[in-house]
Amino acid sequence: MTPASPALWNRATLDLRSDEILSQIMDRGDLADWRWLYRRAATDPGLRRRMGTIAVTVPLALPRFWLAALAALGEQVDLGAAVPDYAASGCP
Repeated sequence: MTPASPALWNRATLDLRSDEILSQIMDRGDLADWRWLYRRAATDPGLRRRMGTIAVTVPLALPRFWLAALAALGEQVDLGAAVPDYAASGCP
């Protein structure tokens, strides 16, 4: 994760304790950011739980990608869960 990441477009620092920043990484990050986050989640059950909650409550471009990634890490997820409609949210 680099300070130049598109996910941190409106942030001066990275603080994974913030659900807003975590959501931004999941939604606006690039492949390198996602790989970095996946590696962190592999060793942090609390982070995985928060990511699962975000995937089903926050409009993301790829919510099912994140649910599948979490399932690959051993989390119990419902791959058919209802997810927010990204297009209807007005997100670019």
